[in-house]
Amino acid sequence: MPEKILIVDDDAEFRQELRDYLQDYQVVEAANGMEALRIINRANEIGVVILDVMMPRISGTEVLSEIKKIEPDLGIIILTGHSSKDVAIEALKNRADEYLEKPSSIESLKEIIEKLLSKRNGEAEIDTANTEGKVLKVRRFIEKNCFKKTTLKEAAEAVCLSPKYLSRVFKEETGAGFNEYKLKIKIGSAKELLGKSGCNVNQISDKLGYENAESFIRQFRKLTRQTPSEFRRKLQGKRKKKAPRTR
Repeated sequence: MPEKILIVDDDAEFRQELRDYLQDYQVVEAANGMEALRIINRANEIGVVILDVMMPRISGTEVLSEIKKIEPDLGIIILTGHSSKDVAIEALKNRADEYLEKPSSIESLKEIIEKLLSKRNGEAEIDTANTEGKVLKVRRFIEKNCFKKTTLKEAAEAVCLSPKYLSRVFKEETGAGFNEYKLKIKIGSAKELLGKSGCNVNQISDKLGYENAESFIRQFRKLTRQTPSEFRRKLQGKRKKKAPRTR
């Protein structure tokens, strides 16, 4: 299945022209920055964002900054017809992966897209011709979007299956239901945050997409038989025991 490219530009004619050039990919369009952020905030399979600078309400560089907060590893190409040194500096400061001026060579754009996709994936393309490959792709979809609300319907759309059929084959292949697997991934991410970050329980709960900390604590305890705070204290205690004593 081809990678998804998000084109963000307020010029509908330009978006259509770019879509025609990028027929080897699945193209998603956003007419402004707010629409782009709504797409990125949902569970998605976007591999690269092509982002115009000059847009109404919220500029491309502001959108770039927000996207990098949501998905730091997502490849972003700044594309602008209003070239200036200041724009280029702002784009690089906000961690744009590439900066191109309009009009630019479509072949150059494709080369950059492929480079960013290869860097992002870092793994062989999954063969989704069989059920095993489709389930593996769904597992990666869940892992990639573990900080977002991911539904069975969205995952099924990613592999062109009905939600009912995916639910059945997913459990057959993994031994766990879709929601059960999703929860395990989410709690695994919570453990990592508790161990490696200074975030408190409320911050971690919010980052993982829970409506409130109580729901997060309840699910964490259900899977680990301890609260997040208890887990962190035990982890810190183990580290203190392992730390070498100084004379």
